[in-house]
Amino acid sequence: MKSFLKEVVSNILETHENVENITFILPSKRAGVFLKDAFLKQFKKTGFAPQFVSIESFIENISGLKYANNIQLLFELYTTYLSIEKNEPEDFYSFSKWGQILLQDFNEIDRYLVQPDTIFPYLASIKELNHWSLEEEKTELQKNYIKFWNGLGDYYFKFKEILSKQGIGYQGMIYKEAIENLEHYLTSNTQTQHIFVGFNALNKAEEKIIQELLEHGNTKIFWDIDHQFLSDKEHDAGLFIRKHLNSWKYFKTHTPNWIYNEFENEKNIHLVGIPKNVGQAKYVGNLLSDLNIQTSLKNTVVVLGDESLLSPVLNEVPEQIQQVNITMGLPLSEVPLATLFSLYFQLYVHQKPTWYFKDVINLLTHNCSRQLLGNAANNIIQHIQANNKIQISPGQIQLWTEETPDALQYLFREQTQVGPLELLDNCFNIIASLKSFYEEDKQLYRLELEYLYRFYNLFNQLLDYCRSSTYINNIKTLYGIYKELISTETLDFQGEPLDGLQIMGMLESRNLDFETVILTSVNEGILPSGKSNNSFIPFDIKTLLEMPTYKEKDAVYTYHFYRLLQRAKNIYLLYNTEIADALKGGEKSRFIMQLETEPMPKHHISHSIASPNIHLYTQEKCIAKDAALVERLKEIAGKGFSPSSLTNYVRNPLDFYLQSVLGINQQEEVEETIAANTLGTIIHNTLENLYKPFENKFVTTDDIKAFQKNFEVELINQFKEVYKGAEYSKGKNLLIYNVAKAYVKRFLEHEEELVSNHTLKIITIEGNYRVPIHIDGIHTPIILKGKVDRVDEVDGQLRIVDYKSGRVENKHVEIIDWGEIIDEYTYSKAFQVLAYAYMRYDKVPFTSATAGIISFKNLQAGFLPFCIKDKRAARAKKDSMITQETLKAFEIQLHNLIREIMNPEIPFEEKEI
Repeated sequence: MKSFLKEVVSNILETHENVENITFILPSKRAGVFLKDAFLKQFKKTGFAPQFVSIESFIENISGLKYANNIQLLFELYTTYLSIEKNEPEDFYSFSKWGQILLQDFNEIDRYLVQPDTIFPYLASIKELNHWSLEEEKTELQKNYIKFWNGLGDYYFKFKEILSKQGIGYQGMIYKEAIENLEHYLTSNTQTQHIFVGFNALNKAEEKIIQELLEHGNTKIFWDIDHQFLSDKEHDAGLFIRKHLNSWKYFKTHTPNWIYNEFENEKNIHLVGIPKNVGQAKYVGNLLSDLNIQTSLKNTVVVLGDESLLSPVLNEVPEQIQQVNITMGLPLSEVPLATLFSLYFQLYVHQKPTWYFKDVINLLTHNCSRQLLGNAANNIIQHIQANNKIQISPGQIQLWTEETPDALQYLFREQTQVGPLELLDNCFNIIASLKSFYEEDKQLYRLELEYLYRFYNLFNQLLDYCRSSTYINNIKTLYGIYKELISTETLDFQGEPLDGLQIMGMLESRNLDFETVILTSVNEGILPSGKSNNSFIPFDIKTLLEMPTYKEKDAVYTYHFYRLLQRAKNIYLLYNTEIADALKGGEKSRFIMQLETEPMPKHHISHSIASPNIHLYTQEKCIAKDAALVERLKEIAGKGFSPSSLTNYVRNPLDFYLQSVLGINQQEEVEETIAANTLGTIIHNTLENLYKPFENKFVTTDDIKAFQKNFEVELINQFKEVYKGAEYSKGKNLLIYNVAKAYVKRFLEHEEELVSNHTLKIITIEGNYRVPIHIDGIHTPIILKGKVDRVDEVDGQLRIVDYKSGRVENKHVEIIDWGEIIDEYTYSKAFQVLAYAYMRYDKVPFTSATAGIISFKNLQAGFLPFCIKDKRAARAKKDSMITQETLKAFEIQLHNLIREIMNPEIPFEEKEI
């Protein structure tokens, strides 16, 4: 395969005896490196080499201005804004949101040589017409809106004046200045021969400059376009070059260089759908491994449609591939250290004046923080969770751990107010601490040390901005500039740019040709990028003034895509099949559809769906009871089974094993919103403290009325104690507090009605019981333990009462067959109240009693007693009286359940819930 650049060099050497005066102008520096290599390999004489420059460098040289970086431009634009907007100007942070868009529009206006005297009044008139032109009297908001659009022209001219005085500019301004200086440049460089190589989409400024040079002579332009795309007037890959060839005066008398017929040659095109981005990375790794065995990878390229795939693809490159050249840089935003500093800035941006616990925990759980803080990070997190700290004051954190590494004071400053300079100083200290940690094993942390150096330079940039500008006066603004920098800055890789496997982005592939092409993320929204109009200039005005829209942007991607395939022989187009996972993309790209629907005779297209090899690891769902486990069960039995642990076994024996045997409970979390179990505890404790003084006493209507007057004080105390001082006076927690208040209030209303018509005597409140159980065949001590919410007498009839904050209905405490209470978790409430009655009977025998539930979510149902029904029907006979016979029947089921738990032959087997 003879590449486009090699053919250009061959032509130039055949037609030019002297090459030292030639300047090659290319779309990118990367293309210049490859062209230079092709030239060196074909140039056999001794002499001075030609120049190889990118189009941007070439035009910068003509203009006499220097490119300013985006942050510098934003500062200067804000200076312009302040000089014009005297009344209540926005701060820099707010301005930067729309200032970026304004910069882009100014750039496009100049690049496409739009007359500013025309477009800005036009824009203002359209905006006024669209919104409020029919209004006789305009509000202050409407006046400010129209004033903004009328003032855009003032911003534009003043901004360019400020930049010109400093000898700097944005791209469009520099291009426009280059046109003004072009005649002087040509006069000063009469011997220079200009060769433009491999261009496609050109803005009007570039078109004008190139056409001037072509008309002046000593200039050539080499196109890289296939006849297939150029002749098809509907094919977007040839859109721009067709336009240039048809509209440029030069081509009325000159034949274009060159038009090829490469695309129709034989090609093997593999269309591969792969779920998820990480799946694409793994597929690339496997594919490279296979290709490396079959052939050399020198003529192979991996082009990343979505450049965020760089890290996962690098991780999957096979070890046997020794030479890899990464043309694109790794965006700093993809570096793990970027997350650390983002979390750090967010901590102080959100400080009001306390820190939100999630911001603190997010920072503490970052891997770099753990490297710096060691066990102190875990200690602080545990303290926050154990004490339910939702808002954290500066200075508190150092008190929550015995270990206080130096980095703790950098990450969490004790001062309430921290400014940008103090925060940057802390960032340098964090970098220094991490550097000391990584230097203990330089070989292991080589890459991390590179990251640190790059971020050290980045924060020096930020420091310079802070010192030179008064606009960065708060942390939010500093954070905004930090995000802007890491989104544009890259960590560049060093290596041999011409050898081995090439990995690059789509734009870096311009003018380059490879035999084997692997292209990832060929999805709509990525290739092409789709509709986006981040501009103040409406679509119809852009179309009228021949400025680029998303349609032209799509055509640019189309050209790059097809040019990449033009000379390739083996092509692998990968796309993400998971549309929901492709955040920036959607279904497979229209480019794939076009290849499938308009196939060439010599193109061999195959379509497959790839998926990773899945190794199924079946988690053990059955735990056999070995000798150690049996001993552990005996220990638990001696300490006591609670009714809730036994019903947990009925629900799922494996849960019982995890929670009761192994003691694995759900991790304690900060309870930002009051949980259901916390609400239940608060209500239980409130009622306990109200009724506890009345044990062995009758409760009167006056007592209940006193409760109704005073219960809210007790409820507040319980919220403070159980919810550990966290906020419950606003938001969701205030709603939950009012729910708890309503529950207690309604409960006391029911109690008042009960006492009005019956006698109520409180026997015990929150009584603790421990009952030894003797089971035939089991010789180890067994205890049944539990806390009964309330035992009382209503008109002399004993009641065992269990409070439930959730919803319970009659069906949950009514059974037909005794075996149901240990076979089905649905009857767990029935099991629990019978267990409480069983324990009460052991301590204080009774002739008969009722046992049931008061459900706070179903208070209108009143007391829900356990009962036995003779059948499942509306007219079933119910027996709610608990006698010795009832308890004996329950005891049989209780023994059966415990016997099953203790039986070494019966494993803990998972149930489907």
